[in-house]
Amino acid sequence: MADDIEARTIAKVAWRFIPFLILCYFVAYLDRVNVGFAKLTMDADLGLSETAFGFGAGVFFLAYFVFEVPSNIIMDRVGARVWIARIMLSWGVISGAMAFIPNIARATGISPEYTFYLLRILLGFAEAGFFPGIIFFLTLWFPASYRARIVGYFMAAIPASSAIGSPVSAGLLGLDGAGGLRGWQWLFVIEAVPSIILAVVTFFYLTDRPADARWLAEDQRNWLKQRLDAEDARREHVSPNGILASLFDPRVLALSLVYFGNVACLYGVGFWLPTIVKGFGLSIAMTGWVNAIPYVIGFLGMIWWGMRSDRMSERTMHLALTLALAAIGVGASAFLTDPTLKMIALTVGAFGVFASLPIFWTLPTAFLAGAAVAPGIAAINSIGNLSGYFGPFVMGWIKDATGSFAWGLATIAACAVVALIITLALGHDPHLERAPEAAE
Repeated sequence: MADDIEARTIAKVAWRFIPFLILCYFVAYLDRVNVGFAKLTMDADLGLSETAFGFGAGVFFLAYFVFEVPSNIIMDRVGARVWIARIMLSWGVISGAMAFIPNIARATGISPEYTFYLLRILLGFAEAGFFPGIIFFLTLWFPASYRARIVGYFMAAIPASSAIGSPVSAGLLGLDGAGGLRGWQWLFVIEAVPSIILAVVTFFYLTDRPADARWLAEDQRNWLKQRLDAEDARREHVSPNGILASLFDPRVLALSLVYFGNVACLYGVGFWLPTIVKGFGLSIAMTGWVNAIPYVIGFLGMIWWGMRSDRMSERTMHLALTLALAAIGVGASAFLTDPTLKMIALTVGAFGVFASLPIFWTLPTAFLAGAAVAPGIAAINSIGNLSGYFGPFVMGWIKDATGSFAWGLATIAACAVVALIITLALGHDPHLERAPEAAE
């Protein structure tokens, strides 16, 4: 009977939230990284060097870092329904404003380059808290033994947005001249609209906590609340006590470095991949399709590897193996000149980067409890995402200095190696994720 309630409850919660959250994150990630495709024609219009673009692409994450923890603490107080809707509305408006950089520059007297930087900073402030907020939200609804697959489903929106968004973004660049706008301007305008619409839907659709879920039967609501409360109680003795303690906990800081290495690969390569692929001599349309290949493999790997980790109740080696593949794939691509071999290496690296993400997020949620969960998750995500600044900037700076992406890719791969070493040193206690006994 208990197993039947568990299966029915988890299925109902998953079907209610996961498809919708995937759609929201798909839109969020697309608005965050579509600047990589806009770059193919935007740089010439705005007069951006490779270093300037790398700085502008990455400065988003500095602003994101500053507001990440406060945003998650606010969400814990006001609820996901209100706060996620606010985040989506503000980032949609600012992302759309990217299309009008020349107009804003003329109206304010600020150069197009610095207007680009300013809007990327504002976009970082607007979007801060969305991802860790959703990870925190999922801990309020799903027991620990389900989290790798659930986070995998949710985060599959990252490679999906790039796989689908690549040919779509390339197609939007083909609207050049329509309505008096350049193709890259249409890209920003059209891809900003869904987030504004979804902000309204989010406000009415999300439910903050299981106790508020009138769409669950009473026995399901009670089972879920009791299971999650028991898991939280089990973790209390290993969790940091309170907000400040969670921010300075050695495990939180160590996991921040692991995430830094992973995200360096994700964004360091992701922002520059369209440029690398177009350098093979392809048209913009064909660049869109070839650029999608690593993300299709990453999408499949993320879902399969997360399910495998949950099924085997093992985290450390699953994470270590994927980080090793990320380092090998990205590192090898640095020194391969043949386009086919280079794309194979980048695809291997993409499998490693994406498949590691759902496994990684099981580690902090296994030991954080109570008031430490929201700030702890936000701290890891904010520190880790600083590599979203570091990766793109280093790639652009090294490209300007050497004329090649090789040493930039090698630097990114080294970050994954450091993350691998820390993962093996840190370890993981699987007991913290097992279903509580009846006595508990």
